[in-house]
Amino acid sequence: MAGGFGSIDDVQAGLGAQGYVCGRALATVVFLCLRLGKPLFLEGEAGVGKTEIAKALAAALGRRLIRLQCYEGLDAASAVYEWNFAAQMVAIRTAEAVEGTDRAALTDEMFSDRFLIRRPILEALSPQPGGAPVLLIDEIDRADAPFEAFLLEALSDFQVTIPELGTIRAATPPIVVLTSNRTREVHDALKRRCLYHWVDYPDAAREMEILAARVPEAAETLSREVVGFVQRLRTEDLFKKPGVAETIDWAKCLLALDMLELSPEVIADTIGAVLKYQDDIARLQGSEAARLLDEARKGLTAA
Repeated sequence: MAGGFGSIDDVQAGLGAQGYVCGRALATVVFLCLRLGKPLFLEGEAGVGKTEIAKALAAALGRRLIRLQCYEGLDAASAVYEWNFAAQMVAIRTAEAVEGTDRAALTDEMFSDRFLIRRPILEALSPQPGGAPVLLIDEIDRADAPFEAFLLEALSDFQVTIPELGTIRAATPPIVVLTSNRTREVHDALKRRCLYHWVDYPDAAREMEILAARVPEAAETLSREVVGFVQRLRTEDLFKKPGVAETIDWAKCLLALDMLELSPEVIADTIGAVLKYQDDIARLQGSEAARLLDEARKGLTAA
């Protein structure tokens, strides 16, 4: 069995049980990554559910989720380990106050597991209750090229080297999921070590399934209008098209306001849940929101 899943259908069912509606293509690549022990590289626009895949996968398998959020300037030391210098200094001062302290033994003690702070990658390589964890390396495109180079070794051999302790290798490799919003191209050498999948915006039918799973209390009429309007928005020339995360947030906002259907006024009042740039919001001023809503409703009627 691939990480607890016996088939591609099991992957879809397992992720679905966690509220993640998974298409056949994505379920297939997840199944293969688990079967082959290869990292999964997910690329797509922000808000389409890449991070949620790792969360749902960890929950479905009953594994711990360890997340490494990437950022510019991230280095291997910050991602792997560091020494607790404050605790080391206290231990040294305490030992110095005791006569006859063995300095060689003290040095060995200072660089032992007792003073080691495990960062996400080292933690993921360490044994975990319940089995190998899911290591989420989120937004790898925000990190620098040197960090990518470090990952090549870490993901190839699932080992890291700590000068004071030596090489640490995972007894059971973690399940690795990397995500990228494609703010820059990730090096081919890193992608080659992974199975790749582009996570696109869902079509209307799948987005309805997602909304039913994540906001089940929303009436079907409201959900259909929300999905129809968001789908129509994505065809507009916007600086940032709304993702699935915005669709879910908007539906929750409308529920909190006890709305049963959309109107131009309601859209104007709550559009900040969907669009995050003022230029995009300005495009919906006046009659534009009414036009898009009307087109969305006509599309729903035709469907």
